[in-house]
Amino acid sequence: MKRKLNIQMSGIAILGILATLIMSIAVFYGKFQQQEMEEMKNYASLLVNMKGEQSDYFWEKYSFDMDSLRITVVDKNGNVQYDNNADVTALENHLKRKEVVEAFERGEGKTVRKSSTLKRVTFYYAKRLDENYVVRVGKASESVWSIFFAMLPPLMFFTWLLVLMCIILSHVLSNKLLEPIAQMAADMNHTDKINVYKELVPFMDKISRQHEDIIKSSKMRQEFTANVTHELKTPLTAISGYSELIENGMADREDTLHFAGEIRRNSDRLLNLINDIIRLSELDTEKELGECEEFDLYVAAQNCVDMLQVSAAKHDVSLEMEGASTYIWANPYMIDEVLFNLCDNAIRYNNPGGKVWLRVWQDKKKCCILEVEDTGIGISRKHQQRIFERFYRVDKSRSKKTGGTGLGLAIVKHIAAKHSAHIDLDSEEGRGTRIRVTFVPKQL
Repeated sequence: MKRKLNIQMSGIAILGILATLIMSIAVFYGKFQQQEMEEMKNYASLLVNMKGEQSDYFWEKYSFDMDSLRITVVDKNGNVQYDNNADVTALENHLKRKEVVEAFERGEGKTVRKSSTLKRVTFYYAKRLDENYVVRVGKASESVWSIFFAMLPPLMFFTWLLVLMCIILSHVLSNKLLEPIAQMAADMNHTDKINVYKELVPFMDKISRQHEDIIKSSKMRQEFTANVTHELKTPLTAISGYSELIENGMADREDTLHFAGEIRRNSDRLLNLINDIIRLSELDTEKELGECEEFDLYVAAQNCVDMLQVSAAKHDVSLEMEGASTYIWANPYMIDEVLFNLCDNAIRYNNPGGKVWLRVWQDKKKCCILEVEDTGIGISRKHQQRIFERFYRVDKSRSKKTGGTGLGLAIVKHIAAKHSAHIDLDSEEGRGTRIRVTFVPKQL
């Protein structure tokens, strides 16, 4: 990148130098032509003034011996009457010469003619003496290419000098520009100590945030891997231990029934854990919501309540439904998962004789509200910030006893984020928990 940047900056500088050089020569030559024409105009005006009251053939009285100027007098028929540098009898008719035609028509005319070799050019300026004659002044000069080639050695010297300076400066500037990026690549943990251009600050900040996110994600993956290993190992160890006792005949009939029950319970826990892990993995990789449709959230919540009544009765918890018909645009299967996980947690982490309320309604802003409230064990403030993390449990011993996987609320958080829904948690230890999910209206 550094080499490419140097080449590009040097190339731009060289093109700028060459363009400036060409434009300077063009401007210089244009000014030179203008000055030459102005000088010949003055000579022609002087010759016209010399005529005065003299005869029409005043040029016969004067001799114009000028090496740099050519003075020619042409009559209205195009015949050359006088030329100070040539034999008039050998000259061709000048009636079609541009400067002569313009002088007879408008009083004055001018032109520049190049030689066939492009080595020299001649500037002509003609002025009308009267209705019969035109005086023309001509001056030969170097062409623009002759001037350019004459100036080429010093121009090349200064051009190469400027190019060398541009290469050095581009190298210095590219180093200064890329040095902060190199420092950041070498040490991403101390980017605040790197001096950069103010234009690079947003870029540096974004890179720093991305680096922090990568580190955080890496730590989360490591923690997740460790948690998965631990969570899978616990029921598998129990299943293996109980199976080994039965296999070796170390359990009587009563113990065998107990061990079989423990094997089944741990197998169910293992199966639920695997299913939740797979579901979380799917939610992480899925970019789209899938098949969404408009449906009644109240009806979906009522179905969830009916399905979990047996589980609620088993835990000596009453489950009630409140609210009214409310339609939302969402993936119905994902919303069923949200309802099940919230209600299942409210039942599992409740007290005997406790209550769970599932409410659905629409607020003044047309937002659909799903709320689950319980009279359970509650969550202390120090745990509330982490309750939606994977495998995070407030009461680990109770989670194992109730068969919770620690992934239910993580699934709820993922699904809510995919639906642009907002989750609010209000809980007090020993008094219960209320979780509210707000679905904003679909923008049509």
